[in-house]
Amino acid sequence: MNNYRPVLYVLLAVILFAIWTDWQHWHTRAPHPAPAASALPAAPGLNAPTAPTATEPATPAVAKPLPTRAHAPSVVVKTGLLTATISARGADITHLILQGYFADKSQGKRPYALLRPAGKTVFSNQNGLLGQVTLPNHTSLYQTSGGNYTVPVHGKPLAIHFRWQNGAISVVKTYTFAPGRYTVPVRYAVHNAGTKPIAVYLYNQFLHSPPPKSHLFHSAPIYIGASYYTPQAKYHKAPFPQMAKHPLHVTATGGWVAVSQHYFLGAAIPSATMPAIFYSSVLAGPRYVVGYKTARPLMVAPGQTGVLRTKLFLGPKKPSILKAVAPGLDLTVDYGWLTVLAQPLYWVLAHIEKLVGNWGISIILLTVLIKVIFFPLSAASFKSMAKMRKLQPRMAALKERHGADKGALQQAMMELYKTEKMNPLGGCLPMIVQIPVFIALYWVLLDSVALRDAPFILWIHNLAAPDPYFVLPILMGISMLAQQMLNPAMMDPTQRKVMMVMPVIFTGFFLFFPAGLVLYWVTNNVLSILQQQWVMARVNKA
Repeated sequence: MNNYRPVLYVLLAVILFAIWTDWQHWHTRAPHPAPAASALPAAPGLNAPTAPTATEPATPAVAKPLPTRAHAPSVVVKTGLLTATISARGADITHLILQGYFADKSQGKRPYALLRPAGKTVFSNQNGLLGQVTLPNHTSLYQTSGGNYTVPVHGKPLAIHFRWQNGAISVVKTYTFAPGRYTVPVRYAVHNAGTKPIAVYLYNQFLHSPPPKSHLFHSAPIYIGASYYTPQAKYHKAPFPQMAKHPLHVTATGGWVAVSQHYFLGAAIPSATMPAIFYSSVLAGPRYVVGYKTARPLMVAPGQTGVLRTKLFLGPKKPSILKAVAPGLDLTVDYGWLTVLAQPLYWVLAHIEKLVGNWGISIILLTVLIKVIFFPLSAASFKSMAKMRKLQPRMAALKERHGADKGALQQAMMELYKTEKMNPLGGCLPMIVQIPVFIALYWVLLDSVALRDAPFILWIHNLAAPDPYFVLPILMGISMLAQQMLNPAMMDPTQRKVMMVMPVIFTGFFLFFPAGLVLYWVTNNVLSILQQQWVMARVNKA
């Protein structure tokens, strides 16, 4: 145990350093990219219209030149959860603000903007129609009266209509905003007043700028990029950097395609009964496009009206909300390779929070529960440490006798362990078990939007951010030092020095960790000290 315990501490320190560099990654300010480009997908079997560029937007076939999006009228809809700005240019949601979530500190106490056509991270949605005849896409100008609308918390859903017409073809595009919903249904009603049937395809896509570059030790499973889900293939990622060499092209009936951000998500959900082609492309900039288009057309006969539907999810990555929107959408809450451990931890944490109403207290109670579950293993370890402490005088005598012959000293100590029925690694087992639990809980706290801006007590107003006054990290260092004082002293002077430095190193790491994670570690250390004192007192009495 004396030889292996420092190695475990060093291993954990390396893991903490990797996590710390990743935490810095998420708090690095990115440069402001250029305004978003746009692209039109090609409908199956049809020639796609010319794709617009960042400086030269595509011009749809209309009677007169169209104003830019900036000068097009818009409609603003506010619900209790979100505020959406819909431009007449494309009848797309150009800006979407999430109520109850705030931007980072550098932007002040402003609501978080999920969809934004410009800024340090471009994220926009584009949807429209395609066909052999001219149909409205995300560059077309719709007719709208504009205005501001509010959906009461207990009110009825609100339908916002946009109209477009070109000759004998007219389209009514309708958004429906419901109270208490992050899902926005979109409906296209296509009327054909001509003499020939028309084939109509629908597309729905997101455009995103590159995320900030990762650091040297970047190792987080927190995923920023595209993903998709089909009933056959289930959940898959489509990372932005791989899109150029491996563009997405999957045909499925049902499922969804999405773009994940840290804490938030935009998803395009096709009709569950109409086959769709999930695709991706890379524009200059670069800008990454991912979306879907219907695999077969809706045929609208002369004098008839055809309807195409799609849905948008624009909101936080809360598993309980995502599960109700579409199958598999909750998988976008990505805990990486420890998902199998992190998901149960979050489930228990969320249920505790429902009872106590405070995420900080929930973390404390979850830590108590973990310590209770692992107590038999911890008790065995503490007994091993207590017996080891009793053997310190005999081990010191062996060192004095065989100090010059390390081989003989090692053999004598192994004989002593065998005689006393001691396992030199017994005290290390709880740490080995605790490391994956610690990392899994770190990912839970890092990617759980419920903890974002969640207060604890007094000065801690955001459990997903570092302690502003470093009180918890300092308490963690003190508790770690207290633990070391209870453990058997190292025989080797170098090992003793390493162990004395460890609390300082760990405190330095934890200064920049989420307060919720440090709270877990402090609670864990305090409970470990109490358990160890209790076990050692019983061993000493025996």
